[in-house]
Amino acid sequence: MMIKNIPNIKHTESGNFFLLAGPCAIEGEEIAMRIAERIVEITNKLEIPFIFKGSYRKANRSRLDSFSGIGDEKALKILKKVSDTFGVPTVTDIHSAEEAAMAAAYVDVLQIPAFLCRQTDLLVAAAKTGKFVNIKKGQFLSAESMKFAVDKVREMGNDQVILTDRGNMFGYQDMIVDYRGIPTMQKNNCPVVLDITHSLQQPNQTSGVTGGRPDLIETVAKAGIAVGVDGIFIETHPDPANAKSDGANMLHLDHLEDLLTKLVAIRKVINQF
Repeated sequence: MMIKNIPNIKHTESGNFFLLAGPCAIEGEEIAMRIAERIVEITNKLEIPFIFKGSYRKANRSRLDSFSGIGDEKALKILKKVSDTFGVPTVTDIHSAEEAAMAAAYVDVLQIPAFLCRQTDLLVAAAKTGKFVNIKKGQFLSAESMKFAVDKVREMGNDQVILTDRGNMFGYQDMIVDYRGIPTMQKNNCPVVLDITHSLQQPNQTSGVTGGRPDLIETVAKAGIAVGVDGIFIETHPDPANAKSDGANMLHLDHLEDLLTKLVAIRKVINQF
């Protein structure tokens, strides 16, 4: 499994899917450390390879007054503290070519947001850092077209590419997962992740605040594991209703262990075939 080359990642021989999980945005040190500690406990117990996720800045907001971050360097230092304290790798989004080298000094995986997955300069800059690059498939793109995003990274001499499906636009205000895209993107010879929580967003609401269907997290996650996805992505928080970003589609942290336990059981069955 390619992900075994990510620094500090554990349990790669367990046969489990890997997990990218954490809060949508870095809101502060105390809450980030609290979330990381709990996920580390759960993933060690279940032997799930784990990468802590947190956006150091949210550049894509519906409204100007939406929370965008606590300061780039401050948030990136918190991500580094999570990694150093718990011995786990970290992943964060970058939004422009200029951010790539800055973020790469603090995290192990650079994530390309779905809306930016065609941006050549951004992909090239991320690739040149030598870090793993997780490219989220645009809601507006086919699974087949992600080949070209992968090629842009690989042509820079970086073969450490992960693809993430986060659903497709269904009308103006809903998302739907086309599970055919998972094996399609796996043909690029790179791990494929299913972003469970963002696939359940209900964007473009008249309030300017994205909605969601967290009640369907378990349904979408189970289906992804059954299809054979390599990893899953879940945003989780101990108080989603008061999270500063994407609270409407987050999984409550208290429900994470039960969900992952079920998914590990399904994975064990799938591994028999």
